[in-house]
Amino acid sequence: MSCHSSRPYLHLMYTRDRGTERPLYSVSLTRTMLLSVVIFCVALVLFVLKYVFGSSGPNPFEKDTREPVKKMVHRKEKNKVLKQVPENLDAVIIGSGIGGLGLAVLMAKVGKKVLVLEQHDRSGGCCHTFTEKGFEFDVGIHYIGDLQEHKPFRCMLDNMTDGQLQWEPLDNPYDQVVLGPPENRRRYPIYSGRTRFPEELKKCFPGEEKAIDDYIKLCKKVGRGIWLLAMLKICPAFLAKFLVYTGLAKRLSYFFKMASRSLTEVVNELTENKDLRAVFTYIYGTYGNMPKDTSFSMHSLLVTHYLNGAWYPKGGASEIAYHMIPIIEKAGGAVLVRAPVNRILFNDAKEAYGVSVMKGQEEIHIRAPMVISNAGIFNTYEKLLPKELQAMPAIQQQLGMMKNGTKEDLGLKADNYWIFTENNFDELTETYLNGKREESAKSVPLLFVASPSAKDSTWEERSPGKSTLSLVSFAKYEWFEEWKDDKVNNRAPEYKELKQIFIDSILEVLMDIFPKITRDKIEYIDAGTPITNTHYIGAPKGEIYGADHGIARFSPELNATVRPQTPLKNLYLTGQDVFLCGFAGALAGALTCGSVILNRNLHLDAISLAKKIKYAKSKED
Repeated sequence: MSCHSSRPYLHLMYTRDRGTERPLYSVSLTRTMLLSVVIFCVALVLFVLKYVFGSSGPNPFEKDTREPVKKMVHRKEKNKVLKQVPENLDAVIIGSGIGGLGLAVLMAKVGKKVLVLEQHDRSGGCCHTFTEKGFEFDVGIHYIGDLQEHKPFRCMLDNMTDGQLQWEPLDNPYDQVVLGPPENRRRYPIYSGRTRFPEELKKCFPGEEKAIDDYIKLCKKVGRGIWLLAMLKICPAFLAKFLVYTGLAKRLSYFFKMASRSLTEVVNELTENKDLRAVFTYIYGTYGNMPKDTSFSMHSLLVTHYLNGAWYPKGGASEIAYHMIPIIEKAGGAVLVRAPVNRILFNDAKEAYGVSVMKGQEEIHIRAPMVISNAGIFNTYEKLLPKELQAMPAIQQQLGMMKNGTKEDLGLKADNYWIFTENNFDELTETYLNGKREESAKSVPLLFVASPSAKDSTWEERSPGKSTLSLVSFAKYEWFEEWKDDKVNNRAPEYKELKQIFIDSILEVLMDIFPKITRDKIEYIDAGTPITNTHYIGAPKGEIYGADHGIARFSPELNATVRPQTPLKNLYLTGQDVFLCGFAGALAGALTCGSVILNRNLHLDAISLAKKIKYAKSKED
């Protein structure tokens, strides 16, 4: 039959009746096929809805547990070390970052006894603080978005700390983007507010109104599709794979439809203005990938996250763990530090039944019916599993899909600065990372500057007359790898010399931007490197954002494969490698893992509680 036939494809076989042609198939057959398709689609929708809205397990957000705010304690209790381990545990969690602590709180709120084990000497992961020469520094919490009163994210955090964790709004503008060398430096303030953000940008870039409106509209549209990422990790594996391999995931969610497009590609289509392109993409440092390697979908989440403002924890980042740990302890659990897990224990049936912890030279076995790792997918699979289980095809498949990534006197404000040597971010970053380490150290292309002391209203009471700055940039692990086995705080002179080159070049930029900061006002300064991160937070290559957040990370295929459930029974993953990087992403990973363990959608439970609280508040008013 000719492929150019004008007849419909189904009309292939005919009989002749009085010189006319009629198809053999019947109208009833067509109706039967259509009915079957409709029944299948309805069944699929019902099945999806069951796992989106289903709720058979206990609900940690069943009621509002906020209590009146108690007086803030500035001198915290010491972290508890590995002495007496609680008995009859429901679960052991490896790592006390927000992905681990958050999950432990969720489980504790439904009566589960959970033990959280931390290898460092203080809990909190990147939420902890440290003090040097009388100055307190935060590690990874610089600002958090989406914390308006009665919003789901705020409601969730309030209830996970019994209402004791308080938040300070940053100034508006909350970010300052600085582009160019000293002789041609341009500053662009980034304001919060759904209307003010675009209005202020338009003042800086007259004639670019359409590009700005299109950019914000696109970010919002993409951000709304994030629900399906959570669902792919909560629903049964066969359903997740069906949604992916039929192409339905990309049809149902604009997040996945845009996930394969790079930030550079999308932004370049919106405008020819290079400075505006830079302002659209400046926040790429918060997830650690160059714009050309960044999924536009990932970037959209950051833009919408800060659209209504930015906040900082009152009393400093250590307040987060401080107010979560009592909830875990109240349910009979504990958070123990200096408790490095060296392996996960499995029986002959490949079922996890506990962990092995090193106490000095002694190995202690802690048993639990469930082991949950917040140590990251690479640490978990490559360091904590026996060799024969590491080699399992399902484990290797997941590893193969993931890739390893006083304020007035000094003129400091409760905002952040993003400082770039020019507006061509991809080229700048690539040249820097591919250069020789000593030369690259002299010309750092990106610098994030934040002042914890300026953001915290309790700072002057706690540390009168003192101020601190945190500065963050990129560096290659390989530049420092030769000193990774040296003793911390006593590494080779060459290591200290390389750090000093970085310090000197960064200080030069800093003092130019903040002229009130002079060398004679600096009492203490030091620099951490990728091998510093490896020591303190267990990051394999010093990466603070967990697994790589490049374009491949956001494919539907990967997100349907890397889920809280691992290929090994009783072993689960939580934190940022399960969902996204950062504080909010790691906490979403905790909710996702909790949804699987407790057999209910905790994301929706948090939204539901927020609506109840908002309604109750409106009735009071």
